[in-house]
Amino acid sequence: MDSDNLSLKEWADEDKPREKMLANGKKSLTNAELVAILLRSGCRGMSVVELAKKVLDMAGNSLVDLSRMDVATLRRFKGLGETKAVTLLAALELGYRMQGEQSAKKEFYANSSNDIFNYIVASVVDLTHEEFWCIFLNSKLKIVGKQRIASGGINATPVDIRLLFHSAIEHNAVNIALVHNHPTGHLNPSREDKALTKSIIDAGNLLEIKVVDHLIIGLTTGIGPTYYSFRDNGLL
Repeated sequence: MDSDNLSLKEWADEDKPREKMLANGKKSLTNAELVAILLRSGCRGMSVVELAKKVLDMAGNSLVDLSRMDVATLRRFKGLGETKAVTLLAALELGYRMQGEQSAKKEFYANSSNDIFNYIVASVVDLTHEEFWCIFLNSKLKIVGKQRIASGGINATPVDIRLLFHSAIEHNAVNIALVHNHPTGHLNPSREDKALTKSIIDAGNLLEIKVVDHLIIGLTTGIGPTYYSFRDNGLL
């Protein structure tokens, strides 16, 4: 029997997170129970909550890692059809977009590496390929915009420095922060990362545009989203 045909009414009492949310609010639900609501049904021999727990376990109980999976990967899991996989990934993407939308409405200042990280993390943390971003700042380090400068493969991203500074000038930026992600989760900068940073700093000096930091963002096992700061580590 196709588990997607099972309705919410057919859940056992202990598998009714929807009713729990209605009674106690959404904050009362565990991650597994929230995922169960999205999945709607279990499969033969497995309740929907059990299925949700197994899906999360497959992702190391990390919602970020789960969001990085694609539909084909999720469909390999017993009980997850295309509809369930698409619904789950769509919900996770909405969460990231909400975080980015909230960031866009706030006034952000890049007074520390953590400020920069919190501003940009939603844009890059769950990517399976490298992207290079530039954050534009005014003289008071207020963030006036951001732009993806380049998108590449798993281990490298070619960056056009001319495009970067053209965008900085368009934003009337006098300071910039550089950001790229490492999908592997290994955050130490490579020799190429250091060379590129130096080239951008040198070009910025000619234009009187200062590089205030360069962050490498990734997912570290057991920690989650985190970063490496060139400035914090004495490389700027």
